[in-house]
Amino acid sequence: MRERLALMGIETVLDLLQHYPRRYRDRTEQSDIAELSLGQEATVFAEVRRIQARYTRNRRAIVDAVVYDGTDLLNVVFFNQPWRARQLPEGTEAAFFGKLEQYRGKRQMTNPVVDVLDHLGEKTGVIVPVYPQSGKADVSTWQLRPVVAAALDWAGELAEPLPAALLGEMKLVERTWAYRNVHQPETLEEARKAQRRLRFDEFLRMQVGLVARKRAFEAEETGIRHRRDGPLVDEFLRRLPFEPTGDQWRTVKEIASDMAGASPMHRLLQGEVGSGKTVVALAALLLAVQGGYQGAFMAPTEVLAEQHFLSSRVLLDGLSVPAEGTLTGERPVAVALLTNRTGAAERRKLADGLAASEIDIVVGTHALIYGEVEFARLGLAVIDEQHRFGVEQRALLRGMGDDPDVLVMTATPIPRTAGFLIYGDLDKSELRQMPPGRTPVTTEVVGPGPLERADAYERLRGEVAAGRQAYVVCPLVEGSPKVEAKAATEELERLGAEELAGLRLGLLHGQMKAAEKEQVMGAFRVGELDVLVATTVIEVGVDVANATVMIVEDADRFGLS
Repeated sequence: MRERLALMGIETVLDLLQHYPRRYRDRTEQSDIAELSLGQEATVFAEVRRIQARYTRNRRAIVDAVVYDGTDLLNVVFFNQPWRARQLPEGTEAAFFGKLEQYRGKRQMTNPVVDVLDHLGEKTGVIVPVYPQSGKADVSTWQLRPVVAAALDWAGELAEPLPAALLGEMKLVERTWAYRNVHQPETLEEARKAQRRLRFDEFLRMQVGLVARKRAFEAEETGIRHRRDGPLVDEFLRRLPFEPTGDQWRTVKEIASDMAGASPMHRLLQGEVGSGKTVVALAALLLAVQGGYQGAFMAPTEVLAEQHFLSSRVLLDGLSVPAEGTLTGERPVAVALLTNRTGAAERRKLADGLAASEIDIVVGTHALIYGEVEFARLGLAVIDEQHRFGVEQRALLRGMGDDPDVLVMTATPIPRTAGFLIYGDLDKSELRQMPPGRTPVTTEVVGPGPLERADAYERLRGEVAAGRQAYVVCPLVEGSPKVEAKAATEELERLGAEELAGLRLGLLHGQMKAAEKEQVMGAFRVGELDVLVATTVIEVGVDVANATVMIVEDADRFGLS
């Protein structure tokens, strides 16, 4: 048995005690046969009235039995268990646990768990743990139960690392009680309490280890010590055409403190679309630039990179950095764009500007890390919509400089983002306040009926008539007979002929070439299109202020992102 357990990674008593049940079966519920309902799992105590074994043509055994408990008869069927006929001769009293089914009009249990009452087993009338099993090691859950019980007896009382005050505050059970009741609970509620304590212990051990690792990492002092305060950032914030929110001020201070520290910053900036993440990112980039370093601003799509580039040029217009050899002793903050569409000549010019420290900030896509450009002094990397990038890609970006600071941004706190936080990979800043003057966003569910749909598209036409623009989002590019969802290409044709006839419509989806996508997005951005029919290629922050309404077709097919 020891060798087989080793194949499952169980080599010590602690390994065995931490091989927790994956679920439980409640066999404390005892019922009369007459009271059972279809689909119910229960234990019945009954006498075997008739039992017969037979074999199919391929020699598979079937044992049919009829049992009676004083209230009703019940058929019991065992497949591939011929020994049941010897175990349960007529007149035997036993406990049968299983689910009530119906077959050919008769009620029956198929392959129930059986305990003969003259030598009652421990599987009857209890909460039974079901353990992760291994076919390779030939270890079943029933073999694990007595081994775990022996380990619990051998272990005895366990050390309690948590103070009593904390146990009371967190409403946690003691450690010894938790281990015993996760394996041998008398009720499902006891099992839940035990699981809660053991989960807490796992989380606590992980967090203590992460804090120790992080402190050791910080003690290495390998990061760039940026200037916490400087004229460039102050001038940028002062010249904004609006007053930053309290969250933006707080977050800029948090980032400045991190960047001035001895260890590299690795921070997550989370905020809804429109909360002002780009302004915070630009302030962080200027913190690096004012100290003579460069910044990289990476986006997952060319459309979004182009948008960040255009908005950055507008917001940074008029800002200058010192420059020797110039008449005024300074030059404008230089921002460049690098995507797969950047031509060879422009790419060489950009690479020369970076190497000579004549370009301060580069906005781009994956081309930033897989291209041939090299930064002279990369001080900060900003990654937008970080869940679109892998760990390897982020590591490559960090490796392009002398351990630069990293700021990652997202509007979608998906499980992977939460994982980064839990496992200590990121510190977190959050923008909850929205800038003043923004129109509140309302979301409505439109019924499937033709009248409701007609009303939704009539409201869209009203917005267009008022000089606004709109989106129609579809989950697929082309129709599929297996998936009943609107396809963007088909919906474009239908809308152009029906609900949105006479309006200027455009199509945008991920299967289009980059040049085509940018042409369509550019036309929509400058108002040459009234409605953009698109797939989720627009989900990552495409910003057209004049677009005031979005209709999402087959919304049930979209996740929370």
